[in-house]
Amino acid sequence: MLSRFLPEGRRLETPENRAACASLEGLRSAGAQGTILEGQALSCSPEHHLTVSLGPFTGVIPREESALGVAEGTVRDIAILSRVGKPVCFLVEEVREGPEGPSIRLSRRRAQVLAREALMAQLRPGMVIPCTVTHLEPFGAFVDMGCGLVSMIGIEHISVSRIPHPACRFSVGQEIFAAVLDTDPAAGRVRLTHRELLGTWAENARRLSPGMTAVGWVRGIKDYGAFVELFPNLSGLAEPREDLREGDRVSVFLKAILPERMKIKLLVIDRLPPEPGPPPLTYFITGGRLAHWRYAPEGCRRTGAETEFL
Repeated sequence: MLSRFLPEGRRLETPENRAACASLEGLRSAGAQGTILEGQALSCSPEHHLTVSLGPFTGVIPREESALGVAEGTVRDIAILSRVGKPVCFLVEEVREGPEGPSIRLSRRRAQVLAREALMAQLRPGMVIPCTVTHLEPFGAFVDMGCGLVSMIGIEHISVSRIPHPACRFSVGQEIFAAVLDTDPAAGRVRLTHRELLGTWAENARRLSPGMTAVGWVRGIKDYGAFVELFPNLSGLAEPREDLREGDRVSVFLKAILPERMKIKLLVIDRLPPEPGPPPLTYFITGGRLAHWRYAPEGCRRTGAETEFL
């Protein structure tokens, strides 16, 4: 079951994790059963061994066991250093008691090997999985699919409404959902998409009605008007206004909603103070498996985004 391989941080405060880390017997039992646990990485030694908090104890993840690919040289040591202060998953390798206290050896790499095997065996195109955002770049968002295994959602797959940077949609540490586009078992890679989970044009447009005033974000400016994002998968066109800039947060009056043309006509009422962080996401799909997704409403004369999950 993929539920065994959650993104890091999601099991840290669970009663099961707390109970297993509360005693040496609990840690030994978890090791014998192959239970994946989590702890907070406290520090990294000059040799790049991680010290991990385990309730009343501390454990050590040796450098070669800190991440899949470190021993092979395909993963740089920054992947170890960057875990300090964050949750890490692991399997318990050894628990020994001595005069100076217990010695607890852990392996994050082994947990990731099991996670990769499970993901490659069970993931299929269209499956919806939980992820956690780990890093943002101009070209896309990197996400933890499970046990610290990272995939990327390209910026073109984040939402239908175009954005200049993934930070307009996500923040690091944010828990999100994603859908599998395809897998490459030979390379151990998964391609993900996100936009299909944020609703079609019709699903988003049902949240609005002509005559309403709503909040939006200016995503593009042309001579003939400004494109204003109302929801991550829905934008409208506002009449030209000289004081608008891309990224502005604005209030808009909805003049008309035209499903047959997939258009929303807007009038900007006022520029609003900016807010920290991206606007909240509303998911229309959070589980199951997609076969086909079409953004445009039935009968629309325009074509829109479409995805076949093969």
